[in-house]
Amino acid sequence: MASAKKEKVASVRTDERYLKSIAETKKLLKELRRRSTYKKKVMAKEWGLNSPGQIKYKLNSRRELEEIDRFKYRLNADKHRIARPRVDRSGGTSKTNEEGGRVKEKDESTLYKSSNVFLKGTQSANPHNDYSQHFVDTGQRPQNFIRDTGMTERFEEYPKLKELIRLKDEQIRKGATQPMYQKCDLSTFDLTSIGSNFDVILIDPPLEEYQRKTSGITYLWQPWDFEEIMNLKIEDVASSRSFVFLWCGSYEGLDLGRECLKKWGFRRCEDICWVKTNVSDPGNTTHLEPKSTFQTTKEHCLMGIKGTVRRNQDGHFIHANVDLDIIITEEPEIGNIEKPEEIFHIIEHFCLGRRRLHLFGTDSTIRPGWLTLGPNLSSSNFHRETYLSFFEGENGFLLSQEDEIETLRPKTPPPKSRGGGRGGISGGIGRGTVMGRGYSI
Repeated sequence: MASAKKEKVASVRTDERYLKSIAETKKLLKELRRRSTYKKKVMAKEWGLNSPGQIKYKLNSRRELEEIDRFKYRLNADKHRIARPRVDRSGGTSKTNEEGGRVKEKDESTLYKSSNVFLKGTQSANPHNDYSQHFVDTGQRPQNFIRDTGMTERFEEYPKLKELIRLKDEQIRKGATQPMYQKCDLSTFDLTSIGSNFDVILIDPPLEEYQRKTSGITYLWQPWDFEEIMNLKIEDVASSRSFVFLWCGSYEGLDLGRECLKKWGFRRCEDICWVKTNVSDPGNTTHLEPKSTFQTTKEHCLMGIKGTVRRNQDGHFIHANVDLDIIITEEPEIGNIEKPEEIFHIIEHFCLGRRRLHLFGTDSTIRPGWLTLGPNLSSSNFHRETYLSFFEGENGFLLSQEDEIETLRPKTPPPKSRGGGRGGISGGIGRGTVMGRGYSI
């Protein structure tokens, strides 16, 4: 009797756990549907679509949609009706397929322009999942389909990071100096005449590589080779602890840019990659380098460090791992050599030094908190005494510390054992990294 009672109680408890598990699963599925719906709305808005339902027409060709339609019909003919076949008006012969629709017969000379005819099984229902083949078929680069690349929606599902970025932006806005700029020829301009050393130097030279991409078009800017870039006296205006960010293109600059950093007294510590999408103009290959093995769809910004900065000790000067080392934006039109605005956000979020110098800037890159120099500026407002007054006082060159930011920002754990690191940006052992990594497809 007692044994039967115990078995009944155990059975009830098992049923309760089972029901609880089902309820939790339903709750999780509901949350996943909500997130999926939100992401589809964001994607539709970003691509300029009227509704999320139009996304499938953006991702698939008409032929692919017909394949998906037929696949669903084969799975469940009662639930899913196949779309009415199109009438063949080209005069070609046609035949009846297995679903009863009429399709045009393929001539022996037919060129296969889509990968879906070679796919098998359920994969044929989603041929666009093969992003490399989809690029060959349509010209749409794989990076076009990476989600949450914009700065506004990137942290929608991560409230703590979203709040951290908001606080950091507010901190930067409060501590920003008046934007100053000087029109000058950087090949002859004496950088030491500014009278200040800098915590951050951003260099965006008009590389010869850019001119090769726009052969036959005349522009106001003159290209610089890396010998000229190397002759810039960056070492004379770099603070004892400072960072340099050098846009170096995608070809010879990857090697020659490192030589520039070495000559200026910097050690390369990061490589920020700008990945370019072509959503608005798929399949348009504007330029192919003669010695290039692949089509180039990215550009590099080398980051160098001077002096010793440790992530777990120098939180008053740097905040590491706040941003990613990848920038994903639409490729600009031919002849436009301006870089994404996000590079400024990455630099400002990372280094708390307020003395920021931008070389080869233009009118569109003038920015609060920065001194901009370059030959393509239309005017000047730089005044040496006024500029130096922005940093008066003890630690006047640093942004103010805020407890809430210190609580939220990612931190490097202390080293588990003593050991000699290689210097540079480190948690005490090894070199470490300063940027977060990765997006998801």
